[in-house]
Amino acid sequence: MTIPKRGRILITGGAGFIGSALVWALNEKGYENIIISDRLGTDEKWKNLVPLRYLDYVDADDLLAGIGKAGDYLGELSTVYHLGACSATTETDAGFLMRNNFDYTRKLCAYSLRNRARFLYASSAATYGDGALGMRDTDPDIEKFRPLNMYGYSKHFFDCYAKRNGFLNSIVGLKYFNVYGPNEDHKADMRSLVHKAYAQIVETGNVRLFKSHRPEYRDGEQMRDFLYVKDAVEMTIHLANRPLAGGLFNIGSGVASTWVQLAEAIFAALGRQPRIEFIDMPERLRDKYQYHTCAEITKLAGTHFPHAAMSLREAVADYVLHYLATGKKLGE
Repeated sequence: MTIPKRGRILITGGAGFIGSALVWALNEKGYENIIISDRLGTDEKWKNLVPLRYLDYVDADDLLAGIGKAGDYLGELSTVYHLGACSATTETDAGFLMRNNFDYTRKLCAYSLRNRARFLYASSAATYGDGALGMRDTDPDIEKFRPLNMYGYSKHFFDCYAKRNGFLNSIVGLKYFNVYGPNEDHKADMRSLVHKAYAQIVETGNVRLFKSHRPEYRDGEQMRDFLYVKDAVEMTIHLANRPLAGGLFNIGSGVASTWVQLAEAIFAALGRQPRIEFIDMPERLRDKYQYHTCAEITKLAGTHFPHAAMSLREAVADYVLHYLATGKKLGE
């Protein structure tokens, strides 16, 4: 079974980073029956929409206000990709995060289940906390995880809510790891290191990385599972096309790399020798910093996902040379 081209597809957060990449990937596969919902605000993420093909745009607040009459408002939906959220790990307004990330998801999930639309939502690797309890999407005891920030908790709370109410057999929670790639320009401080480092290298010739504040990790050897956004959206669409797949899925490469390795890949793409400066991590981040993340992707592989993620060097080169150096968006 594949996503029907006649039924409409709703993508919340569709002007954002992963959301707009998802629209692009669907366009590449021939889908244009897409409704995008987002809050455009005053930044320039609207530019992500310009090259994309879709039916309609609905403001996120209007979408939720009209959800009770969505059958007329949106038309028949076959698939709902709920990627819209506040993803700032530094956001401290807990009430806002619960309304925006938990309550909105709860209501949209309920609508999707009532109307038999395939529902996929963005969870996060941040739900795992410091990783001391593992990062396995097959772990049935998800309540034990302790996120390090309020953003992670708002995502974790919905994961637990869906489990308590028996929804996880019917919906898919996407635990995205460190996704980077084109269309993230608007994310300010939440941009990936690749985006930030490219600008630093062009301007100064060097890259600044945080020092380690734990003795078992040398400076720059904190590790992340870095995933190119083109791979992330392929994994997302794959799971939408697997109606028997339900529950939480890690969306990552399955490989942990150091910040130094990532920086070296950026320099290699630019044909330059690495020049790295280490700076102190701000005090406010030290207790909330993940030193090692790596996605266990056996569950995803069990759904017959057809290919491995791009290597770090290959993906960084694609991003740097085809997008950052040219200023192009996906679809241009």
